Amino acid sequence: MDVDPVLVPLEAVQRKNADLPVRVASAVVMLLIAGTAFWAGGLVLDLFVAVVAFGVFVEYVLLVSKIADSPARLGPMVIAGAVYIGWAGLALAVMPDVMMLVVLGLVIFTDTGAYFTGRSLGGPKIAPKISPSKTWSGLLGGMAAAGIWAALVVLSASYLLSAIGPTGPSLAATLDTANVGMATLAGAVLAVFAQAGDFYESWLKRRAGVKDSSRLIPGHGGLFDRVDGLLPVAIIAGTAWAATQAVG
Repeated sequence: MDVDPVLVPLEAVQRKNADLPVRVASAVVMLLIAGTAFWAGGLVLDLFVAVVAFGVFVEYVLLVSKIADSPARLGPMVIAGAVYIGWAGLALAVMPDVMMLVVLGLVIFTDTGAYFTGRSLGGPKIAPKISPSKTWSGLLGGMAAAGIWAALVVLSASYLLSAIGPTGPSLAATLDTANVGMATLAGAVLAVFAQAGDFYESWLKRRAGVKDSSRLIPGHGGLFDRVDGLLPVAIIAGTAWAATQAVG
């Protein structure tokens, strides 16, 4: 029996839409859990980061166990994953809560900018064998969105500092002291690393022959799927912050 080619993508869209309520409900639950951890702060937030990092590491080990063909190859991959994920988790745990929110916002802006720009403009793929949906236009859109986020953060912080100063809040003083250009550049560069983290996990899943890192989160896959872009950004931002504290 012949299949109408128009019905195939239509059925795919219908299946995706049918999954939407589950995805929304899972997203709400994730936001509530994360929001509660941030509200509590302190030890609760540190434990939350540790639990998520451990869950990501477990999913990473499950992925590489499908890739490695011998214990001799599996061992170094597990160690590398422990360093990569553990470093990111430690970086998030030691940085101030406000900085953690800034880092999370940057990754969210990157993903959002890349998604909508890539979907709107399309164009050449970056690495179709690893991640077929990622385009160069999406990468540039993600960099632009992350740059805007970083610039807004710096402007807001500078304005708040001027507000508690002797002269009171001043937009002119804010624009004079805020290095918006450097902040925008830093945000754009970090967006590249966020996308690299996404590609790295996609490469692991491709080699392991799986679609998601796990089925832990209904409609969203696993923890690794949710934080793949966050890991390298957390390492860079957290390490840079720790270095400035050590020097200071």
